[in-house]
Amino acid sequence: MPTDSDLLTLAQWFSPSYPLGSFAYSHGLEMAIVTGRIDSAGSLQAWLEDVLAHGTGRNDCILIRAAHACTDLDAVAEVDGHARAFASSAERLAETRVQGGAFARTTAAIWGAALPELTHPVAVGYAAGRMSLPLELTAQMYLQAFASNLVSAAVRLVPLGQTEGQACLAALGGLVGQVVAESRGTDLDDLVSSAFLSDVAAMRHETLEHRIFRS
Repeated sequence: MPTDSDLLTLAQWFSPSYPLGSFAYSHGLEMAIVTGRIDSAGSLQAWLEDVLAHGTGRNDCILIRAAHACTDLDAVAEVDGHARAFASSAERLAETRVQGGAFARTTAAIWGAALPELTHPVAVGYAAGRMSLPLELTAQMYLQAFASNLVSAAVRLVPLGQTEGQACLAALGGLVGQVVAESRGTDLDDLVSSAFLSDVAAMRHETLEHRIFRS
């Protein structure tokens, strides 16, 4: 059962105020909006459902679980190697590497945990394991924050109203829990992505001439 302290720590980690620079990344969403694939709350929700269930969301849950179980740096380095290998583009790799490094540095400075600079889900899973934070709740709050950041990007770019954006995020809540539950019992051999449009959008974003976001 998570304690109040656990809940507050995780809420702090996944708050927009935690200095990861997440606001600068759209995970390819900017390209999807520029090309007209996302132009409404409905198309945004459908896109994010695929990313969560069949792409980055599912894989990040698997990586968090694997990292949470690691007891030494060699083991977590192996998990991190898989995370880097499964980044579908240079921008996707930079996105997870930069945010993971910022997470590791900030968390180490505050809680005194010795954390190497890892990709974001691996850094979160490893830190949560070392601090005995509940795995399931960590994964759920991570995915919620991931989806929230993308909704925030879409609100600015589509544009959408704030209420539409929040309604979309609320509608994804059940899927977040489902993705976390379905990742139980998985390991690194289960990493796979079939969110092809999202991956291609991230690749194409690298050559987008006028951009707001870094990915």
